[in-house]
Amino acid sequence: DAGRITAECVNLARELVEIPANDLGPEEFAMRAAREGEAAGLEVEVLEEAALRELGAGALLAVGQGSVRPPRMVRLSWIPEDPINADHLFLVGKGITFDTGGLSLKPANSMEKMKYDMAGAATMLGAITAIARLGIRQRVSCLLGLVENMPSGSATRPGDIVQAMNGKTIEVINTDAEGRMVLADALTHAVRLGATHLIDAATLTGAVSVALGSVNIGLLGNDESLSAHLTATGQTIGEHFWSLPMNDDYLEPMKGDLSDLRNAGTDRKAGTITAAKFLEQFVDGTPWAHLDIAGTANLDKGLPNAPKGASGIAVRTLVRAVETWPSGDTK
Repeated sequence: DAGRITAECVNLARELVEIPANDLGPEEFAMRAAREGEAAGLEVEVLEEAALRELGAGALLAVGQGSVRPPRMVRLSWIPEDPINADHLFLVGKGITFDTGGLSLKPANSMEKMKYDMAGAATMLGAITAIARLGIRQRVSCLLGLVENMPSGSATRPGDIVQAMNGKTIEVINTDAEGRMVLADALTHAVRLGATHLIDAATLTGAVSVALGSVNIGLLGNDESLSAHLTATGQTIGEHFWSLPMNDDYLEPMKGDLSDLRNAGTDRKAGTITAAKFLEQFVDGTPWAHLDIAGTANLDKGLPNAPKGASGIAVRTLVRAVETWPSGDTK
């Protein structure tokens, strides 16, 4: 029964990734997440555009302002009756339901694949619904940042400066570096809601595909114990994670001249790492792991444990990692 439940939730993530963007915008994704969450026994909250403005989610809103489809943020919370510890893990997912690149428009070749840019959110929805259906005695919440990135007369321009939820200012160098903007506000919100540990999943950088192909998930973070727990858990079920360095020097390209941060560096060097260093500025020191699944979430050919197309990567690892969550703090 446990295997069936987990498999159904892996397939939920795969199904969502395969839905074309004309049928799955931020509102439709939020409605589906609410429906799946309520059926699994989760507490559900859907934040609409007005609520996001009130929270000060300026980075997330800047990504979505070029689209006629308004953004959403969904919170799903699993609160077991008898939790095994006081930890409150937050799973945070990037949900760009379609990514044109905005005014920094992507090349036309293969843009149709950008319906998969919400795979991080699909992964986290699959994971938390499985955790709830399995009745795991660990408190877990999930935040899904759901946005469509489109070019239009109202779109954010390269050179614009916006203020994120935590007060940091961000100069938008490239509107195609949008996922980190959405995650920035989602991570801040998770910290404010009491997260003791954070894991985010995102199809964040093309650079991770160049470095690791479709074999390993890029793993970055600020807590060695948390990263080691995810890596060891993945090994037991056949999902592979590879840790990349997070030296402070990698933050330099992301520091702004006219703002606290910029959303992209001036060159392509270490793109996966510099993106993670950007995200780190929004976790407020909370133990955190970042999963860059851009190379593993959508496969050109099938693998023994995943079909061609949407893979549902990391759902099984996350469920197992929560089942075997270390007692007490991972630090």
